[in-house]
Amino acid sequence: MGLKEKLGRQFVITTELGPTEGTDVQTALEKARSYIKLDGINIHDCPMARLRINSVSLAHIVQSELGIDTVPHFTCRDRSLLGTQADLLGAHALGIRFLLPTTGDPPHHGPFQSSAVYDFNTMSLITLIKDMNKGLDATGKEFKGPTDFMVSGTTSTTAANMDAVYSRVLRKVEAGVDFFQSQPSYNAEKTLSFVEKMKEYGKPVIIGLMPLKSVKMAEYMNDHVEGIDIPDDVMAKIREGVSGAKIACEFVEKVYKHIDGIHIMALGDIKASNEIIEHVLSLIG
Repeated sequence: MGLKEKLGRQFVITTELGPTEGTDVQTALEKARSYIKLDGINIHDCPMARLRINSVSLAHIVQSELGIDTVPHFTCRDRSLLGTQADLLGAHALGIRFLLPTTGDPPHHGPFQSSAVYDFNTMSLITLIKDMNKGLDATGKEFKGPTDFMVSGTTSTTAANMDAVYSRVLRKVEAGVDFFQSQPSYNAEKTLSFVEKMKEYGKPVIIGLMPLKSVKMAEYMNDHVEGIDIPDDVMAKIREGVSGAKIACEFVEKVYKHIDGIHIMALGDIKASNEIIEHVLSLIG
């Protein structure tokens, strides 16, 4: 059973593939093979405006070699409206069936004197993808062979202004998002409240987990990353030396009965990811 069939029906486990240097896809494949069990793998699209292999191409290779559904990120930053449609047709022809539309980090975050395109934003990109699923291009003209993409949207479980979060969720649902993947979550109580509210929108929600590697990392995320809320008791455990993977496992124990799945963002730490995956599998049977 693939990711499409499991979403909203069975608990799913996804993660994301770390940076692939140049054309070294074999290393990426070896890492992907090291996970105990996955239902999907996200592939980043030149994050922080740094050079990486094309996300759709790598997603196709991973999917073909491993038989695991992939969710390539697809940014507005680098593609014109024409180029976007061509890339979407190409992605579909390569067997890609999931996409995560993103704005994309501006070029000034990276080392290249590159010009951002931004012919559209995330909402209009979602709408375009859904129109192409109907066999319509950006002008509303019909083309042969409609696409069949499922679209993922990002969201946050613990932002300072949750009204704004839910407003954006609604806009994404209206644009055509099929399911959501959240930013890293650490506050179980707020996550459960979020999940309850999200039932109003009728879309599966996969909760993000990022194992904390150090006190410094935890403090930085808590103080500087929008949408991250690390409770005092979790901060205390990190200071006591409890591993980020164990803390993530304890979080899952509190929420797994109420969520549709988890999305692990372990920054390439396969050991920590597998510890979480193994624990989750023991919980869900």
